[in-house]
Amino acid sequence: MKRILATLLVVVLVFSLAACDKKENNTAGTGNNTTTNAPSSSSEGLTKDTKADLEMWCIATESDSNRKSYENAIADMQAAYPNVNFKWEAFENESYKEKIKAAMAADEVPDIFFTWSCAFLGDFVNQKKVYCLDDVLAKYISNGDLPEVMLGNTTYEGKHYGVPLTMNIVGLFANMDILKEVGYTDVPGTYEDLIACCDKLVAAGYYPFGCAGGETWCVTEYLESIIEKKIGADALNDIFLGRASYNNQGVADSVAIMQEMIDKGYFDPAGASLGNDDIKANFMAGKYAFYMNGTWNCADFAANEAFFPKVKVAEFPVIDSAKSQLGQLIGGPSDTLAVAASSKNAAIAGEYAAALGKLICKYGYLDGAGLPAWKVDYDDSKVNGLTKKVSEICAAAKAYVLFGDTAMSAADKDIYLSYVDKVYSSSVDGAGFISGLAKDIR
Repeated sequence: MKRILATLLVVVLVFSLAACDKKENNTAGTGNNTTTNAPSSSSEGLTKDTKADLEMWCIATESDSNRKSYENAIADMQAAYPNVNFKWEAFENESYKEKIKAAMAADEVPDIFFTWSCAFLGDFVNQKKVYCLDDVLAKYISNGDLPEVMLGNTTYEGKHYGVPLTMNIVGLFANMDILKEVGYTDVPGTYEDLIACCDKLVAAGYYPFGCAGGETWCVTEYLESIIEKKIGADALNDIFLGRASYNNQGVADSVAIMQEMIDKGYFDPAGASLGNDDIKANFMAGKYAFYMNGTWNCADFAANEAFFPKVKVAEFPVIDSAKSQLGQLIGGPSDTLAVAASSKNAAIAGEYAAALGKLICKYGYLDGAGLPAWKVDYDDSKVNGLTKKVSEICAAAKAYVLFGDTAMSAADKDIYLSYVDKVYSSSVDGAGFISGLAKDIR
């Protein structure tokens, strides 16, 4: 596993550093889980005697796959720094995006806050609302704990503003018990075979895919994977970053591909109004053969003893081999902790966030909720098989394209998601999708 990790970190170098998520129900939480792995401070400024009041917002709600990793990490921090009065709250993914933006505008941001990288965090950095972490992170970078490559998505004009947590990609999860009913012993490896498999599944009375139309980011997991394997990672990345227009025939063709899948009964129509938790539960209950979503789900799948033996993970197959290839993935480093420039204890909050982020990464990886952005200096031999498979997929990666709603600016993201929603409801076709986005975004 350590050899796989080493390869992974090298391969991530090909990830476009210029390229610069996703879950329901507002929930407040405090970590009460007790562990004894006290972290080392990144600086003499944060010690067991340090007294400070710190507050954090995040999206690790009770139903979130990362909840346990936050609870364990926070418990470690509270044991190591007992005089730091640390309070935290967790909010549902989509509502949090609006909450943090409103808080920024009103200068009511907590000391430490969860954010997505690239344009999402970049907007706050441009507003001078984020504390620079160069001094804090320098020690971790110099001693090898934090590879510089993992900071590319949170570096602006040469300065670091974010603490990376775990990284994830979009995976094609398959219920092999269902696939075996239609003659498959493995996840289809080619696009043609996937389509043939879906046709057999429909004939057997199954919905091949479940997709949460009630949360548009879930629809992007399907559409972006189709587009990437149709036009290639570089072309899609250029579109998301504003270096190329949406007026791309391959994108229009990709929309047509997804809508044809919908018309052929590949998607459960009830999913149009459901949330992701419902869709995931349906997949685990055997209602769908496939579930396209983030690899943070490996943790929940591995924790379910009845379901875990049934599930496999792969990447979406290539549609146009002249433009794309296996190893071009949707995802990469994105989940981040940042510190508010307005914090009364910004320096201490920065050190606390760095130490906390390293621990969240550790527990998230061990739980199967993501791949590590930090050096693995602990026993990872018990990491579940699904997460190890994802590590193998990433070790063979040739390019990453960060989730579209994270890579682009907040204003562009909202427009983009509105058009994706129209794709899923079939209220706009491929031509309308590319012409509308080309006009409304650039």
